[in-house]
Amino acid sequence: MKKHNFSAGPCVLPQEVFLKASEAVMDFNGSGLSLIEISHRSKDFVEVMEKARSLALELLGLENKGYKALFLQGGASMQFLMAAYNLLENKAGYLNTGTWSSKAVKEAKMFGDVIEVGSSKDENFNYIPKGYNIPDGLDYLHLTSNNTIFGTQIKKFPKTEAPLVCDMSSDIFSRQLDFTQFDLIYAGAQKNMGPAGTTLVVIKEDILGKVTRQIPSMLDYQVHISKDSMFNTPPVFAVYTSMLTLEWLKNLGGISAIEETNDKKAQLVYSEVDLNPLFEGFAKKEDRSNMNATFNLTDEKLKETFESMVKDAGINGINGHRSVGGYRASMYNALSLESVGILVDVMSELERTA
Repeated sequence: MKKHNFSAGPCVLPQEVFLKASEAVMDFNGSGLSLIEISHRSKDFVEVMEKARSLALELLGLENKGYKALFLQGGASMQFLMAAYNLLENKAGYLNTGTWSSKAVKEAKMFGDVIEVGSSKDENFNYIPKGYNIPDGLDYLHLTSNNTIFGTQIKKFPKTEAPLVCDMSSDIFSRQLDFTQFDLIYAGAQKNMGPAGTTLVVIKEDILGKVTRQIPSMLDYQVHISKDSMFNTPPVFAVYTSMLTLEWLKNLGGISAIEETNDKKAQLVYSEVDLNPLFEGFAKKEDRSNMNATFNLTDEKLKETFESMVKDAGINGINGHRSVGGYRASMYNALSLESVGILVDVMSELERTA
C-alpha cells in the first residue's frame, strides 16, 4: 500500500531524489566509492556544495545581490544562537508566534536586550499578531515565517529600517516572496529541502562585522563565508540530498510553480475542515499555514474510528503536537495533491458514516 506521509519533519521528499541519493550512497559519480566515504575536499563534493549554494540563491532570486548561502549544522536551534551572536550588540526585536520563536528569544537574551514587539501566546499561538510597533534603533527584527506546531503563517511581512531576520525552517521554497526584504534567512533542511543534518543560511554580507564581541570560529558567519561553507567537515549526505531537491524544484519551474500546487493542497484541506461539522480548525483563518494544517475533531468519541480509518488509508504522521492536540497535516513541497485528496476522502467518509 502506498504511504501518504504528512509528517511535520523529517518530511516527505521526491521519489527521484530518494533514488539518486541512494545510488550515490552506493557509488558516487561512477567512482566506485560511496558519497559518504569520499573526501569532502574532493573535486566531486566541492562541486556539490557549490551547486547547492548557487541553486539556493537562484531559486530565491538573490544571485548577485550581496547575499551568501551557507550549509551549516546544528539546525535552526543553532541559528537562534548564531544570529544573536553575530548581530546583537544592544537590542533586538522578536515577534513571538510559537514554540520556536520563544526558544529564539531565550537564546538572544544572552547577548543583549530583547524586546518582544508582539506575541500570540495569549491564545496559545493560534494567530499572527498585527499592528505592533517596531521600536527605533534595533540591531535586527526576528520573525518566524511559519509555525509548524500551531499551523500559522505570516502572510505580510513588516516594513522596518532594522535588518530583517527570518526563521523559514518550515516554509522555505514553498511560496514566492520578495526575498530581498530579508537580511538573514535560515532554515533547517528537514521540512522542504532534504534530510535532517544541515541548515541553509542565506545572509546579506554587509550586515556582518558590526558587533564588538569576539565570536568563536564555528559560530562566526564570516568565517563560514570565507571558507565557502567548508570550514569544518560538512554533512555530505544532507547537503547532496538538498542539492538534488533544489534541482527537482528548479526543474518543476521554481518556487512560483510549486506555490500553485501548495495553494491547491491547502485549499482542499481547509475546505473540508470548514465544511465538515466533525472538524474544526485551530489557527485563525486569516493566518492559516499552507504548510501545516492544524485541526481537531468536534466529537472526541470519534477519535478511535477516525484514526483507524487514517491508518487503513496508509496515512502517516498526522497526529498534532502535544501542545495543540488534535491533528496536523504537514503538506510540504514534495507531498502530492493525490495524498491530500486521500486524507480529505477519509475525513468526508467519517462524516458519511458517523
